[in-house]
Amino acid sequence: MNDVISDYQKWKQQGDDLRLKAKQAMESRFRELLSEAARIADEYRADFGAVLKPSSPVTAFRYKARAKTKSKKAGKPKAAEKAVRADLQMEPPRQKRNPKIDGLQKRLATGKRRLEDAKAAGKPTRPLEDKIYEIEDALRLAGPTS
Repeated sequence: MNDVISDYQKWKQQGDDLRLKAKQAMESRFRELLSEAARIADEYRADFGAVLKPSSPVTAFRYKARAKTKSKKAGKPKAAEKAVRADLQMEPPRQKRNPKIDGLQKRLATGKRRLEDAKAAGKPTRPLEDKIYEIEDALRLAGPTS
């Protein structure tokens, strides 16, 4: 009975070692193939000017394209270039639009249009007026409009 247990433990240890080696081999092979695919995609983009898309089962394949080497300019930048750069740095950054507010404004415009259509058709307008009030209230709570 003791021999069976020791044999089993040896077998299990060998299986774990083999599993670890197989895992490392698969990871290595995967990285090699991925590197080759990235190289081919980069070469394809450079030669044909289009992005090579992966097949449909592959949901994501992203790589960072190598930056093209820029030729260095001789000498220092001119004073005019420095002034332009300074002006660009002085401009305040533009405020990003809030997508929540944009969505609420679209809903408000749609609601007002439906209200006018309902009034023209002689249908009850109370539910639409309530909805418009709720949207306007949500806009007030969302903050200042830009």
